[in-house]
Amino acid sequence: MNIDHICIAVRSIDRAIPRIADMFGYTQKTSKITNTRQKVNVVFLEKQESLDIKLIEPSSPDSPLIESLKKGEGLHHICFKTEKSVPLDVDILKQKGLRVLADAEKGEAFDDELIAFMYAGFGLNIELIDTEKRRGLINTLNNDG
Repeated sequence: MNIDHICIAVRSIDRAIPRIADMFGYTQKTSKITNTRQKVNVVFLEKQESLDIKLIEPSSPDSPLIESLKKGEGLHHICFKTEKSVPLDVDILKQKGLRVLADAEKGEAFDDELIAFMYAGFGLNIELIDTEKRRGLINTLNNDG
């Protein structure tokens, strides 16, 4: 497995995008997508020769992310792209002692491909994906056109 992106929880994606773009030279890769299952809005940022940054904000007053943001904005999870499949690697990581936070389900930000969330210890939440897809692409550094 390789790291695909890091995710930062923010109170406002619209305020975070220009700040991160200015600080680190990232550009917006996707439009804002609402993940109805996890009740968050998602935007991906990109920079050539770097990992994507995913920003998430609560999409509704009952979003589970609101509780997390009471502790402050910041790193939410690290996402790993599996070499096999999300369900298979969830099983492998469970055998290694990781705890499932959200079993494999469709993720809107990944064009309904499977995602899962696990707790690895050390205060680290991880997301698993097995796709390159991103919904709402508006910019891509690898675009030849």
